[in-house]
Amino acid sequence: MDPIFTPEQLAEIKAYSLPYYIRAAVNPFVYVGFLALTLGPLNKPFYRFAQAAAGWLDARLAFLRNAPGSRVFLRALDMLWGEKGWGAALLFSLCVDLSLKLVTAPIDFYFGYILEHRYGMSTYTPLSYARDELKQVLAAMVIVSALVLGLYGLARRLKRWWLVLGVPVALLMLVASALDPYRSRAFFDQTPLEAGPLRTHLTELMARANIPFSDVLVEKTSVASNRVQAYFAGQGPTRTIVLNDVLLREFTEGEILAAVAHEAGHVNESQWPNRIASSLALVAFLFAIDRLLRLSAARGWFGTTRFADPRTLPLIPLLLYVVMTVSAPVSAAFSREREREADRYALRLTQDPSTFRQMLVKAARLNKMDPEPPRWVVIKGLTHPPIGERIAEISVP
Repeated sequence: MDPIFTPEQLAEIKAYSLPYYIRAAVNPFVYVGFLALTLGPLNKPFYRFAQAAAGWLDARLAFLRNAPGSRVFLRALDMLWGEKGWGAALLFSLCVDLSLKLVTAPIDFYFGYILEHRYGMSTYTPLSYARDELKQVLAAMVIVSALVLGLYGLARRLKRWWLVLGVPVALLMLVASALDPYRSRAFFDQTPLEAGPLRTHLTELMARANIPFSDVLVEKTSVASNRVQAYFAGQGPTRTIVLNDVLLREFTEGEILAAVAHEAGHVNESQWPNRIASSLALVAFLFAIDRLLRLSAARGWFGTTRFADPRTLPLIPLLLYVVMTVSAPVSAAFSREREREADRYALRLTQDPSTFRQMLVKAARLNKMDPEPPRWVVIKGLTHPPIGERIAEISVP
């Protein structure tokens, strides 16, 4: 069998991967260090700026409180918050979030644009890169705004706010995957796969797997990247097979069927235990936030004067980061085993180990996957087994 990479290809992949390994080692210190600054020396000036800016905006936009459309919305926010000050809390949270993005913007640009272009992985133009980055920033601003107004607003008004907020959100998480087919459309166009042999053979493959689906879509990611990708999105009536246009361009029909067969293995996994565990973990996390906010108020941390003081907001991403970092090795180990089982499922479904191996080799070359990443990278949170291991486990007659 042909080797996965030629010596020249392997050297290039190692050179491409090294900066990402350095980033993985350094990022925790940058992120935690910045959050520590926002809880320490930057906390007071950020909050004073937010209060001054909120006062300035309130004076100049006072007419909105009497306008027919905005009046109801602003009164609802006043009722949720319970007192004046939600504007300052909102601006403080946005100040923290945008400051972190400004600090990391040069690094993100290097990895997201310069490095990817240097190794032929990106097709972004400066304008399209800036556009997608702006979309992500705006989406993050909406999420942060909802967090500070919803979480802190409820926490100020209800003693068991973590249950009032956590239970409905946890229930929504159980069915939220049904919306997956629509999320990526904010970034990439999707069109139905045209009628032809590939669509016919995909339909036959899913019939053998007993997996119903609504459609096969082509996601036009080539405007941003040269990576190949296939995945299932949605659940039940919204379940969709998504193939990116790079996959259709670079893979043979047999290789595409092998890639979809692997993804079908994930569809046949037992989904509910993970969803239920995630929902329970969310409620537990909100309860931990409640305890942390009460401890902050009792001890007057960060200049807080009451429970759910918005100046404690950086504690939430810090707590989340600690939880995710501690749990990542365990969750990644389970994820790697699920990937191995999906490979085994695909081999049983297709009965074509030669084509499946060829698909993995081609994906490794096109996506520049390091066949032997450092062990600490794997343990830290690699969700897929190293591609070298996956290929080595395939027995080809």
